[in-house]
Amino acid sequence: MARREQLYDDIPGTFVFDAERSREGYGINMFCMSLMKDENRKAFKADEAEYLKKFHLTLEQEDAILKRNYNRMLELGGNIYFTAKLGATDGHSFQHLAAVMTGSTQDDYAKMMLGGGRNVEGNRSKSRKPAVKARAKAKAKPKAKAKSAAKSRAKSKSSSKRK
Repeated sequence: MARREQLYDDIPGTFVFDAERSREGYGINMFCMSLMKDENRKAFKADEAEYLKKFHLTLEQEDAILKRNYNRMLELGGNIYFTAKLGATDGHSFQHLAAVMTGSTQDDYAKMMLGGGRNVEGNRSKSRKPAVKARAKAKAKPKAKAKSAAKSRAKSKSSSKRK
């Protein structure tokens, strides 16, 4: 089943880990969590492709793991904190993984983070803002109507008590 498009899918360089991605990436995440045990890390390192067969991965997920394509793992439902366990199994720090994923050096990545992080300009969803506002407004209307109706009922109760 294809992933449904979400309002936040156009944020540059970002794969939001939502419920749908969580379901899609269950196998990736369970594989990565298995690497918390030393015997599993050893079994994986001994024969990576064979070890992955236990986790019912799609061919795309398996390929992303074997190629250590972390951005693709996230796109296919991997959780950043779980996929970091694969990096640690390979002897890499989280800073190393983040630098690889952003196409920078570890030094440049560290400087960027120490300087306050990634600049938000150009890294926000711009094409969907009106749709987000419209959706929020539509959700608020039923609540506003309910509050208005409750106020009307309260007024009619108080005016009937006065009579």
